[in-house]
Amino acid sequence: MTVLVFIMARVSGDPVGLLAGERATREEREMIRKDLGLDKPLVTQYVIFFRHMVRGDFGRSLLTQQSAAKMVGERISATVQLAGVAFLFSVLIAVPLGVITAVKRDSWIDYVGKVFAFLGMATPGFWLGIMLIFAFAVTFELLPAGGRGGPQYLILPAVSLGWHSCAGVLRLTRSATLDALDSEYIKMARIKGLPEWKVVWKHAFRNALIPPLTLATVLLSTLLTGSVITEQVFAYPGLGALAIQSVNWRDYSVLQTVILLYTVIFVAMNLFVDLMYAYIDPRIRYG
Repeated sequence: MTVLVFIMARVSGDPVGLLAGERATREEREMIRKDLGLDKPLVTQYVIFFRHMVRGDFGRSLLTQQSAAKMVGERISATVQLAGVAFLFSVLIAVPLGVITAVKRDSWIDYVGKVFAFLGMATPGFWLGIMLIFAFAVTFELLPAGGRGGPQYLILPAVSLGWHSCAGVLRLTRSATLDALDSEYIKMARIKGLPEWKVVWKHAFRNALIPPLTLATVLLSTLLTGSVITEQVFAYPGLGALAIQSVNWRDYSVLQTVILLYTVIFVAMNLFVDLMYAYIDPRIRYG
């Protein structure tokens, strides 16, 4: 994993040209390259990177000379906040709506849900973000167009970031709920005379929750690691914006730290999903 992180950071290009400037002589460029340790073979550079990483030293930014870990730490709270609000927006709308559309199968509510899901899957996030800014920030002046501040600054970027996820969770929740409602134990519960709300929410919903939970948790890791475009559109100072800045400046240390953090988040969230299975479905046990 660390090898891939190291290689991906260097795909962004050589930072020497940006740091030296266009008028720098060849000797000056070589001096900068030596100071940065870029004159060494790639294998040697990787060994140095790995040794420092094991000690918790992720290097310093080539641009600001600040600690890369400190720069990432200052931005991670903003991205977690944005991804968390986007996740809540997605789940709190998609899960209830998915269950309702399944219960009201082939009704006008079901058709509205299908249209909403289709538009959500088909609409690019950056385009939606621009439209939201034009409508609510420029035209009606109800919400700020970008930046970070109070809760009102999170509304537009969270909707833009979570819109696609909301559509995916809605479709899967509807499909899983339909499968649960057609199962034998639901038919037996109805024969026993249980109230319909209890049949749906206590029996069908819990058994239908595993696929949407899996997708929602994977989407949470995607929201945390995939907010780059949204942060650019809304000038939001999170990890995504820092990653773009690091790519533009070939800031290896910062870029390596961001990529490594993204990888850890993705692996941790998938592990969390596996552990949650046993809690939601008692039939699943890990030996």
